[in-house]
Amino acid sequence: MSPARLFSARLRTVFEDVGHWALSTRAGLKPSRRLPQQASPRLLSVGCADHAKRQELPGKKPLSEKKLKRYFVDCRRVLVCGGNGGAGASCFHSEPRKEFGGPDGGDGGNGGHVILRVDQQVKSLSSVLSQYQGFSGEDGGSKNCFGRSGAVLYVQVPVGTLVKEGGRVVADLSRTGDEYIAALGGAGGKGNRFFLANDNRAPVTCTPGQPGQQRVLHLELKTVAHAGMVGFPNAGKSSLLRAISNARPAVASYPFTTLKPHVGIVHYEGHQQIAVADIPGIIRGAHQNRGLGSAFLRHIERCRFLLFVVDLSQPEPWTQVDDLKYELEMYEEGLSERPHAIIANKIDLPEARANLSQLRDHLGWEVIALSALTGENLEQLLLHLKVLHDAYVEAELGKGRQPLRW
Repeated sequence: MSPARLFSARLRTVFEDVGHWALSTRAGLKPSRRLPQQASPRLLSVGCADHAKRQELPGKKPLSEKKLKRYFVDCRRVLVCGGNGGAGASCFHSEPRKEFGGPDGGDGGNGGHVILRVDQQVKSLSSVLSQYQGFSGEDGGSKNCFGRSGAVLYVQVPVGTLVKEGGRVVADLSRTGDEYIAALGGAGGKGNRFFLANDNRAPVTCTPGQPGQQRVLHLELKTVAHAGMVGFPNAGKSSLLRAISNARPAVASYPFTTLKPHVGIVHYEGHQQIAVADIPGIIRGAHQNRGLGSAFLRHIERCRFLLFVVDLSQPEPWTQVDDLKYELEMYEEGLSERPHAIIANKIDLPEARANLSQLRDHLGWEVIALSALTGENLEQLLLHLKVLHDAYVEAELGKGRQPLRW
């Protein structure tokens, strides 16, 4: 018999003996202590999978880009560090039959800058990280090879971002394409070739790269729009923005439905566009940080003209205009004196008709009465909005400045 067949026969005999021993042992046990005849491979695999899951360390899953955009962030503290410069090399030229080759150590590359760049597609500071480190330069090499400089790191920020350092404004990024160097990269070190001189023909000195600039910046977003709608909670600002533009802010019957500014675009003939911002509701004492406080009052600063939205169904609606102007004036002097229009909303309600004449008697100027729900008299608002925009454009051109284009 061949060795292979002899080995397989012996192995078969061993397995048969083990099987007979297992059967005899099973027969000797009591029924309550008997083991199952065959172990299910599926149960074994499921048990191993559960054990593997328990072995995995729980970690916080990073938010996706879609979920990250849901959160509106208008303040961010950022630590920016420029890239470090590469070190210079100290070496000498080596070549056959050339005894004194001389120094040939190259310089290190410069570190990359960190630059803030305005991107119109970015609407919030939620995508801005808390720390940025620029790319470092490569070290120098032999044969007078210089190190590669680090690439520039661009950080995309929305339009209207203020950059502050130590409470002082250092940059105002209010137009698309604006850039600001947040942190400079370090200079690259010098190789020993740089120190070659007539009195020193074999220098061994080389310098390391300089560290990049490190700064702590505070980014603050102020929404940039042509018109800003200001009003108390549940005045109908979000409904009005939905009626005149394609913006879709949340609308509900409870106050403070809008928790972040929304910008809608109103289209006119000749491809002209006017941006209208829906500012979250302001309450009495907002300048003292009550309610949503001054966190959203700063978004009104960038609006060129204002739309005071009044709830006409409330008693004495003219007091709403006085209170809103007072809050704006207490927050920033002269803010309430900007060009504006008074919009009396909810004219479709029965009690609003009686308050309209009283409102016009107290204010003494034209009031645009409309209904954002039914669309009544929206054309008058759109025409008056166009008049305010044309006056703003003419004033900017008269001062030699370029008006805001959305």
